[in-house]
Amino acid sequence: MQPIFDFFFEQYYGIPTHLLVLELIGVVFGFLSVIYSKNNNILVYPTGIISTALFVYILAVYGLLGDMMINAYYFSMSIYGWYIWTRKVDATHFTPITNTTRKENWQALFIFLGTLLFVFLVYEYFEKWTDWTAYVDTFTTAIFFVGMWQMAKKKIENWIFWIIGDIISVPLYFYKGLAFTAIQYFAFTIIAIYGYRAWKKDLRNDLRPA
Repeated sequence: MQPIFDFFFEQYYGIPTHLLVLELIGVVFGFLSVIYSKNNNILVYPTGIISTALFVYILAVYGLLGDMMINAYYFSMSIYGWYIWTRKVDATHFTPITNTTRKENWQALFIFLGTLLFVFLVYEYFEKWTDWTAYVDTFTTAIFFVGMWQMAKKKIENWIFWIIGDIISVPLYFYKGLAFTAIQYFAFTIIAIYGYRAWKKDLRNDLRPA
């Protein structure tokens, strides 16, 4: 039992207690946010704002720039998404769940490539190419940026990006020493699969603006 405990939690030895507490709080609100997203519930955004704000601080302390930028972006997109989800497309319907259009697919590609370039330049400027994880960070940041943008616009394809990014993030966060966050991303992967299935039942492409 002790070896298993050490495997998951020895990286927290010597870490200030307040960082551990903040990570746990951030994980709890992160779980709530993803569950609310799966259920197409507007509470995804206030819970997500709390979680991402905490992780911006935590990741800044750890010096994980790519991850910090992801959460700073999540924070801003949560405000945008909160607004989009409360808009009505007609007299009775709020923003519906739809598939991405061809134009939106091109926009997603632009966001992905633009994010890759932006994160590359940030890591280059701060000389952070010291570990292989920096390259993975660049890739996952681009994936999550697209996923968050699509979720804010209620596009079902957002779940595909979350699933891919979450799967990559599980071993990555264990390696970085954030065991609770790694466990969180494992759970996120499972929830994202169910989220895709749940949203698919509520697709309303007939309400999509022309």
